[in-house]
Amino acid sequence: MRTNIFAIDNNTVAQDVALLLFRVVSGSAFAFYGWGKIQHPLNWMGDEAIFTGFFQALAAIAEFCGGIAWILGFLTRLGAFGIGCTMGVAVYMHLIVIGDPFVSFTGGGSYDHALIFLVIALLLLVMGPGRFSLDRLVFGKN
Repeated sequence: MRTNIFAIDNNTVAQDVALLLFRVVSGSAFAFYGWGKIQHPLNWMGDEAIFTGFFQALAAIAEFCGGIAWILGFLTRLGAFGIGCTMGVAVYMHLIVIGDPFVSFTGGGSYDHALIFLVIALLLLVMGPGRFSLDRLVFGKN
C-alpha cells in the first residue's frame, strides 16, 4: 500500500531513463506553452473567453508550474494532476463543444495534442518520475 504519493517505485534503470527523457521533453513543452499564459494569467484567453479569470489562472499555473515540476521531477504527480485536469478540459472543449476532429488535415482545430498530453499526464501520475528526480531525493522510494 502506497503511503506517500510522491515516493518513487522501483523500476529498471532503462525505465527510469525513459521517464526522465519523457518528463524533460514534455515538461519543456508545457513550460513554454504556459509561459505566455502565466504572463497574463487572468485573461490569456482574451475578452471572448468562456472561462472566468480564476479558471484561466488555474490552467496557466498548471501548464507553467506543472511543466517545471516535470522537468525537475519535483512534485511530479501533483503537476501531472494539474496538467491532466487542464488537458481533460481541452479535450472536452475541442471534441464535444467545438466538434473538432482528432486530427485536422486542413490546419483547423483538433484534439490530438490535448489527448496526447492528457495520456502523458496520466502516465506520470501513475508511474511517477522515476529515480532520476528530485522526488526520489526528497521523498525516497516505496
